[in-house]
Amino acid sequence: MSFAALAQAPNRRRTEAWLLGLVVLITVGGYAYASVSMRGQLPGGLTGFAAAFFLLAFVPHVAIRRWAARADPLILPITLLLTGLGLVLLDRLDLTYAAKPYLKIAQAGSGQLVWAVIAIAVCVAVLLALPDHRRLQRYLYVMMAAALVLLMAPAFFGADRFGAKRWIMLGPLSAQPGEFVKIMIAVFFAGYLTVNRDALALTGRRFLGMRLPPGRHLGPIATIWGLSLLVLIFERDLGTSLIFFGLFVITLYVATERTSWVVCGLLMAVGGAGVVGSLEPHVHGRVVAWLHPMDAFTSAGQKAGISEQLGQALFSFGSGGLTGTGLGQGHPELIGFAGNSDFILTTVGEELGLTGVMAVLLLYALLAQRGLRTALLARDPFGKLLATGLTTALLLQVFVVTGGVMGLIPLTGKALPFLAKGGSSMIANWLMVSLLLRISDSAQRRREPAGPPPCGLRQ
Repeated sequence: MSFAALAQAPNRRRTEAWLLGLVVLITVGGYAYASVSMRGQLPGGLTGFAAAFFLLAFVPHVAIRRWAARADPLILPITLLLTGLGLVLLDRLDLTYAAKPYLKIAQAGSGQLVWAVIAIAVCVAVLLALPDHRRLQRYLYVMMAAALVLLMAPAFFGADRFGAKRWIMLGPLSAQPGEFVKIMIAVFFAGYLTVNRDALALTGRRFLGMRLPPGRHLGPIATIWGLSLLVLIFERDLGTSLIFFGLFVITLYVATERTSWVVCGLLMAVGGAGVVGSLEPHVHGRVVAWLHPMDAFTSAGQKAGISEQLGQALFSFGSGGLTGTGLGQGHPELIGFAGNSDFILTTVGEELGLTGVMAVLLLYALLAQRGLRTALLARDPFGKLLATGLTTALLLQVFVVTGGVMGLIPLTGKALPFLAKGGSSMIANWLMVSLLLRISDSAQRRREPAGPPPCGLRQ
């Protein structure tokens, strides 16, 4: 490795700094533009918001310089841009809700800014406290046990909100344990498959051109299948079930390179979801609303209780066209409380158009690309599988949310990562980012020489 390779760390951080500066300008500009567009004047708290968001960019950048100097330079700017866009959209919605108090919808922009501060503080704390991601392998079964407890807790102690039991009430606050469970599951799967990948990949019998996994090794996938069904039945949480099960199947395929695992997983997922969707009233209602979204505007559909949210979302995307109505010039409040939850993407579609939606999806795709690139660069199997699992969890959540609001799949009620309102989602997703940064830094360090170059080396 040449001496120039050792200079990559400051170059990476310099690139990151310039990108973060651009992110701050875009976010603060969007915050100001939304107010001018809707009220004809700059927002009163513009200076405070600009200072707060500058610190949200500056603090993690300094922390990465100090404790993860060779981490990927694009992960933090992309994540912060998505977070900033979410803050701008929530503030824009708050202006509408404040002007129309009869909607009786609580404002969320300032609260989400607080959650963003907490989430980034957690990210910095992880970089400080976890110098090597491989230390997580020591706590695999403890983490799995905790994940199972958190996963099932809402079924027994959770609050029923919006038809699903995925929240646990903590005084005036609420938490979604499922947002953190996906990280624990990713860590456990990565550790488990690192140890057992050869047994899972090299054994089994051939059937119809595929090598089926042996019965004794089919246990883990059967267990995960059963747990995902329990989540669907007791918590009526379709989104968490899809993410939970899909994460396992995809990570298993990456570890073993056997399509038989994917086939088994898909058959079990479709079969289980079909049975539960037919028998569980709430899930069945979402399937009916997905198949017939416009029935909500008919008398028969209203009597049947079909929600009009998906129909309104489709109208929002349609009215946005290619370039949108302009930030602040749409009517996302017609979707009601969902305007600042999983349906926040409809605000993008209506006011920024297809162009804005594609830009947001490209940001998610680029973040996923950096995560998968981190997995490819990682030298240790645990790091490879963990980076793959974390990226897969992010992509699956983006898919179930965007697919739901666009009518591709039934609605799931999950929060769109970084954009939508939700403290649990914000903290959990920034925690995932911190782990990707740590793995990226470790992977790059192992690609470079351990010590300084010999005297007189030049390039």
